[in-house]
Amino acid sequence: MSSAGTTASKGKILVVDDDRLVLATVTHGLAQAGFEVIDADNGDDAILLAREHRPDLALLDIRMEGKSGFDVADYLRESLGTPFMFLSAFADSATVARVRELGAVAYLVKPLDIAQIVPTVEAAVANVRKQGDGLAVLAAGPKLAPAVRPVAPAESDPLASPVPLAVGVLMHRYSLPRAEALERLRRLAQSDGRPLAVQAAALLDAVELLSRPGQ
Repeated sequence: MSSAGTTASKGKILVVDDDRLVLATVTHGLAQAGFEVIDADNGDDAILLAREHRPDLALLDIRMEGKSGFDVADYLRESLGTPFMFLSAFADSATVARVRELGAVAYLVKPLDIAQIVPTVEAAVANVRKQGDGLAVLAAGPKLAPAVRPVAPAESDPLASPVPLAVGVLMHRYSLPRAEALERLRRLAQSDGRPLAVQAAALLDAVELLSRPGQ
């Protein structure tokens, strides 16, 4: 584990991935963009670093040896109230349903483009600071940490829940860049006469339904 970009001019980010190449790429890109970056290649170290450094945002790989990204996210939400997003090559219905349940602020699909990651992280950290005591989350259940309060999604905000997760699903299913996936979601919303956030929620509900036994 290491730290980079100690100026902390834009915020403190925890990056967790057991693929060292991905970890180095994301860490370097965010540090170059002006973030203070703390990295870990496993879930146990990630939790220790989160407790010590209290990052503004965590970027979590999902499938890792030992504690998974889901385990780390659950700890961040329950114990620290730290917002998080996932980095994953997987977008099956069960994974999407779990991501939604945990309340990720975004879902970035591998292979990752640092040029897309940086503005997403910048917008997420800006929202953290704007909200003061939390960032908009997806499914605010009874176990949600008090420090992370649900905020009504705003259609004008491309990071507004549940839009980022729906965009991630479209990216994976149709091999689209993030901008094209977002545009496709907007076209669907327009054709159905729905607000963007409502269209995104409907798409996620359909994916979640497919993950249920017997469906």
